[in-house]
Amino acid sequence: MSQTKSMLRPGGVPDSAVETHAMSQTKKTTNMSSEMLPVSLETPNVGREPGVSDGEEEGQKPGLDAGTEPVSKRQMKKLMKQKQWEEQRELRKEKRKEKRKRKKLERQSQLESGSDGSDRKRIRRDGVHSSLRLIIDCSFDDLMVLKDIKKLHKQIQRCYAENRRASHPVQFYLTSHGGQLKKNMNENDKGWVNWKDIHIKSEHYSELIKKEDLVYLTSDSPNVLKDLDESKAYVIGGLVDHNHHKGLTFKQASSYGIEHAQLPLADFVKMNSRKVLAVNHVFEIILEFLERRDWQEAFFTILPQRKGAVPAHTACENSPQDQQPRPEGWDSSSEGEHCRNDPDSPQKEEQDQQGSPVS
Repeated sequence: MSQTKSMLRPGGVPDSAVETHAMSQTKKTTNMSSEMLPVSLETPNVGREPGVSDGEEEGQKPGLDAGTEPVSKRQMKKLMKQKQWEEQRELRKEKRKEKRKRKKLERQSQLESGSDGSDRKRIRRDGVHSSLRLIIDCSFDDLMVLKDIKKLHKQIQRCYAENRRASHPVQFYLTSHGGQLKKNMNENDKGWVNWKDIHIKSEHYSELIKKEDLVYLTSDSPNVLKDLDESKAYVIGGLVDHNHHKGLTFKQASSYGIEHAQLPLADFVKMNSRKVLAVNHVFEIILEFLERRDWQEAFFTILPQRKGAVPAHTACENSPQDQQPRPEGWDSSSEGEHCRNDPDSPQKEEQDQQGSPVS
């Protein structure tokens, strides 16, 4: 009886029942605590290097937002250059202003001293304008591909520049201006609309100048030009076709019933290449003749070295060995012999770059 009483607690509850109840309460509290803990605490430190704390690991990661890719070294350099460019914008602006001011002061000092600092400009300003009219006929637009149109455009640019600085500038005309040529000039040389000392017309030259004043320059003409008549208007065919339309300019001149002639090239010059010259070469030779009044001087001043030009009388004094006939299609030159018909010949490639049916 006394033993039974000692195992009971006040209220008649045995000790074993109290212990069982306490254990169940402790287990519930533990489960609740584990459910309330953050998920990050439950996740083990998988893949973390030993000896690296949380703070150190965060410091090693770039501070980028979620979904942002890390910046490469090349991208970083580009960003730095862009930043430097933006920072120096004002500095560049100031340098441009200083350069403009310096040029303005130079021009003022040159005007005060009576010199403009440029021999070319001085020649143009003091030059005597010729009454000779020189026309580039641009009516062959539909016979050229875009590549050749661009070459013709460059040749016209050269003619304009040389005439502007010539000591005896001519009355320069561009006729039948339109089509691909005009489009190419609008796209690549918008300043042509402001060109000075030039007449750019959409009409054909026959509509602008009297027939009796016209002389068409073509290498196919049997007539050889001995001198220039400054009352005449000389026409140069604006055609870059690499000899695909042989005799076209001569046929056109004949069909219009106008006078035609070729430059006296064969009388003064012996060339290793074709007698056909580019538009700008013919133009410049005429300008040079107006200044020197000597065809040979004009030819040898303007003709490019690749033509292999030598004085005609010198070529006639060659040794009999040099005068032996060559196989058909071959030309001699200072660098050796090249076949005219070989499309890979360097000489032919250079000739084709400037080909135009005028002489």
